[in-house]
Amino acid sequence: MAFTCTTCGHEHTDLPHVGAGAPFHWTAEFGGDPNCLLTDDLCIIEGRDFFVHGVIEIPVHGYEHEFGWGVWVSHKRENFEIYRAHFDSSAIGPFFGWLCTEINYYPDSTLELKTVAHYRGGGLRPRIVLEESHHPLYRQQQDGVSLSEAWKMVHHYDRNS
Repeated sequence: MAFTCTTCGHEHTDLPHVGAGAPFHWTAEFGGDPNCLLTDDLCIIEGRDFFVHGVIEIPVHGYEHEFGWGVWVSHKRENFEIYRAHFDSSAIGPFFGWLCTEINYYPDSTLELKTVAHYRGGGLRPRIVLEESHHPLYRQQQDGVSLSEAWKMVHHYDRNS
């Protein structure tokens, strides 16, 4: 199956990772606020709320790579500053956070699911692991999905982004 990326416009044959460009809480009005920051990897809202961009990896049965949801998780200021100071280190964390990305593929909200961010270094975004819950996203992270289901997630995201 091929996928035409809405970001780059190119067709990809490998399963892509998809995700959100900002935490759910971010609005355009924050862009001009000096107490706010949004980069590809970090977010600060009004100098009081801190977020990092990571990946929830979902194993794909019979496929050599995992599917990834690019998500934002909250961090307390202290942990956020440790990550910012040691951005490319795997020797920090793991740190608790709340999931701050609404993945509308799932019928139940993904906001405020409990997570743990594991830092990997090497230019990789943190791996986000959900704490045990009854949410289908947790089950998928534990048990994996078929390649067909992973492509459904990609195409759903493309239609709804």
